[in-house]
Amino acid sequence: MKKLIALLLAAMMVLSLAACGSKTESTGNTESTSAEASEPAEAATPAESTESTPAAEPEAAKLTTVTEGKLTVATSPDFAPYEFYAVEDGTPRLAGFDVALAGYIADYLGLELEMVPIDFDGVLMELQTRNVDLGMAGLSPDPKREGIMDFSDIYYQGGQSFVTVKGNEDKFTTLEQTNDPAYQIGAQTGSIQVDLAQTNSPDAEIIQLAKVTDIIAELLAGKLDGAYIETAVAESYAVNYPELAIVLDVPYDVSGSAVGVIKGNAELLAAVNEAIAAAIADGSMDNFVAEANELASGEIIEGLLN
Repeated sequence: MKKLIALLLAAMMVLSLAACGSKTESTGNTESTSAEASEPAEAATPAESTESTPAAEPEAAKLTTVTEGKLTVATSPDFAPYEFYAVEDGTPRLAGFDVALAGYIADYLGLELEMVPIDFDGVLMELQTRNVDLGMAGLSPDPKREGIMDFSDIYYQGGQSFVTVKGNEDKFTTLEQTNDPAYQIGAQTGSIQVDLAQTNSPDAEIIQLAKVTDIIAELLAGKLDGAYIETAVAESYAVNYPELAIVLDVPYDVSGSAVGVIKGNAELLAAVNEAIAAAIADGSMDNFVAEANELASGEIIEGLLN
């Protein structure tokens, strides 16, 4: 009996030692596997992060906006193809390449977009009073405006033009010919076109109107002899109003459009510049311009909706 018990104890000890040896190998393998797995996991972390939030994208949580979680953008919808109302199936919707870019920027920053349609001079005022985060209305980065807003990088290269109606082209073959006290020359209130008019046509009567649509209407009615209008906008209107004639290029030191950013928000300004760079690099900006020009050639509403 004692021998039997001894044999059983010996067998149990052998099994115990075998089990311990197995556990040690398993532990060793697990540590090795864990160490090997940790290297790919560390390498995969940026990729996983990029998939949900690109490394270059600013985190919305780090950005301060007028309304938490939102990007509030003021725009003036009388400036096709930058911003206007496209009518589709009888329903107007805010469109234009500024509007499309605003949506891209909001998505890039992980924020909800809120557009605020307003007259052009109202866009400047809303930024100055800090009621909106951005102003997007074909804004030229005029140094005179730097006291009320910061400017992003240029996102669209444009130009300036002098416009009249067909039949009057021979009157305006040079900018010097626009400088006549007998002429009434139009420009949009608060715009750099006012400065261009005052610089190039100082002796003419400068008529400032709130909307580009008002300028076009006055031109067509014969109440204005000519007007200073941003080139892309003038070209868009000429498609819908064949009576218009774009007769002169107007020199301007800053030929391009930038986003107006609420003054002093350096983080938001940097984030907007990142988004603009991305939109240009991936071809989105070119698509926005092409789509806006196509929409602007159809049924549109220019100006604020009642």
